Amino acid sequence: MIWRIRSKTRSIITTMASLRPSSVKLSPFSAITNSFTGFHRNWLSLRAEKLGRVDNAWLRLSPSLKEKSVLRLDAWIISAGHAQELKSFKVQNMSISDGRVDFFDKMKQRFLSFKKHKYMGEVEHFKTLAEVQSPKFMVIACVDSRVCPSNILGFQPGEAFMVRNVANLVPPLENGPTETNAAVEFAVKTLQVQNIFVIGHSCCAGIQTLMTMQDDENPSFIEKWVGNAKVAKLRTKEDANHLSFDQQCKHCEKESINCSLLNLLTYPWIEERVRKGTLSLLGGYYDFLSCTFEIWTLDFKESNAVSHGSKLSVKDRVFWC
Repeated sequence: MIWRIRSKTRSIITTMASLRPSSVKLSPFSAITNSFTGFHRNWLSLRAEKLGRVDNAWLRLSPSLKEKSVLRLDAWIISAGHAQELKSFKVQNMSISDGRVDFFDKMKQRFLSFKKHKYMGEVEHFKTLAEVQSPKFMVIACVDSRVCPSNILGFQPGEAFMVRNVANLVPPLENGPTETNAAVEFAVKTLQVQNIFVIGHSCCAGIQTLMTMQDDENPSFIEKWVGNAKVAKLRTKEDANHLSFDQQCKHCEKESINCSLLNLLTYPWIEERVRKGTLSLLGGYYDFLSCTFEIWTLDFKESNAVSHGSKLSVKDRVFWC
């Protein structure tokens, strides 16, 4: 191995020395194909002389050092041999990531447009928001990327305190702390919102999971979470079992909103405010297949908490189309 590499080295030196500058090309590893025009005439002889000195020094190395050096030289030859491939990979990889780069560029343009047309046009308003927020609405919506409440209903900065989760659910008090009831507590006790608005939507994957899942000793995170709306599933089976699966899901999507409204009443500090009339609980349903919106308000006097087994009574139902 050692003498074969030394022989190759001498061959390279001899070949380089015999070549004329006008005919020699740079190494393909540099990805440059221009000739050596412009280099000093003694460039090759200097390179050969240095390689010769390296060759003499090689003879004086101990066997162990020679072996290590050979391994390093082999590694260099291999890595150098793949240099062009690596460059090609980088170029190809850049083209693959162009979609991501383009999307971030779009986000940048959207932000700059927001700053120019919205922020700069309402500087005083945003300065006030920087000091304090006083939203009138607490919105509980689904994480589905197709149903952004701010986009659909036009909520502006400072108007709605918002939390989004799978299937827009509110667990009852007895189920313990979650990020959802923590957000609700902050909205009601600290921000003192006047309305809690639970918004559901059509084709909800969370509700579809609820409607199809079976009792399992090891439920997934999603199954365990949507289990908070199990009452809605049972009521749907009672009231709409004769309908198709898609129609049952749509029925359950609305029923789960009502269950969340009833679950909100299991929190004493919410029930007290609703009873006094300082807080309203509203349900909303967005059908993005027909682009319609339905909204209703919980009728507290006619409703009882879900723990009592009663269904929700609503009032002021409105349909936007």
